[in-house]
Amino acid sequence: MNPVLTSLIRLRSLLAKEFRQLLRDPRMRFFVVVPPLVQLVVFGYGATFEVRHADIAVVDPAEIQLTRAIVHAVTAGGHYSAHYYPDMAAAAAAIDHGELRAVLRFNADFGTDPRIQLIADGSDSNSAQLVVGQLQQTIRDFFIRRQGATPLIEVAERAWFNQNLDDRAYFVPGIIANVVLIATLILTAMTVVRERELGTLERLMVTPIARLEFILAKMIPVACVGLFDVFLVTMVGVLWFGVPFRGEPLALLLGTALFLGSSLGLGLLISTYSATQQQAVLLAFFLIMPAVILSGFAFPIANMPEAVQWVTYVDPLRYYIVVIRDLFLKGGGVSDHLYENGMMLLLAVTALGLSARRVR
Repeated sequence: MNPVLTSLIRLRSLLAKEFRQLLRDPRMRFFVVVPPLVQLVVFGYGATFEVRHADIAVVDPAEIQLTRAIVHAVTAGGHYSAHYYPDMAAAAAAIDHGELRAVLRFNADFGTDPRIQLIADGSDSNSAQLVVGQLQQTIRDFFIRRQGATPLIEVAERAWFNQNLDDRAYFVPGIIANVVLIATLILTAMTVVRERELGTLERLMVTPIARLEFILAKMIPVACVGLFDVFLVTMVGVLWFGVPFRGEPLALLLGTALFLGSSLGLGLLISTYSATQQQAVLLAFFLIMPAVILSGFAFPIANMPEAVQWVTYVDPLRYYIVVIRDLFLKGGGVSDHLYENGMMLLLAVTALGLSARRVR
């Protein structure tokens, strides 16, 4: 019989065994569907840099109509709640206890010397910058409307690809990438270890199957799960969160396939170093956390130290997040992400090659 045909027959039998083993367990079916949806919904609503509501202190020794009008303008949008304090000592004590996000302090003789001091709780630097920036803009707009003054230079602002600057449209594609990484990396890391714990790995090794057939049989079912999760959470992101998808589906499929090659290779490599499923899960999370932090998902890579930026080049999630965010917000196709796809291909080949050498 043709050796290639014989290999395909063995691979078909192995795939049938892996799919049955993967899907017959109700807990595994639950893991494939429910956690990705829960993570997308939770992070989709929770991951935001917008200031939805903040309590601010108002220290107003002047107590004139103008200062009250400014406070009313600040609280009119519903994002801020004003709490009056008699002096800065009381406001500082409230900040120390975590009751306030910022202090709006007016000068004592504000009517003749209009000066305003903004003090923010810098323990959360991102929120502090946003709160101070929004308060400054609100106060500036108030004086422009009140005095009828027109700036010498008129600035017309426009945001491309995300007109309303909705951070949910920025975060949801990155959450999809993180969900796929977590699901596929953990599933792959547990495959070989589960065979070893059940005692079936030795039985497989004495059969005529080749090493490549064994690796493909372990990877293809998990890759199918990863593609299914991408489709599932993409539909939820588009239909539930209203995040637009402007790119080519083929580009998303190609980028996902290359990214899955990297994550599956890393998961298989973890399984070769683990003796139990608990060890495999711990090692998987040991890689997941740095991968997420260094990917640019929440923190810009350009703001990281130069030495850390070099480390991000070996993080496949870094490239996949660029691809999936561009496809959702900017559009485009395969030709627009040749560098990212090439890097993911290189990392996938490296991870799968190391895994293949480790599998015994």
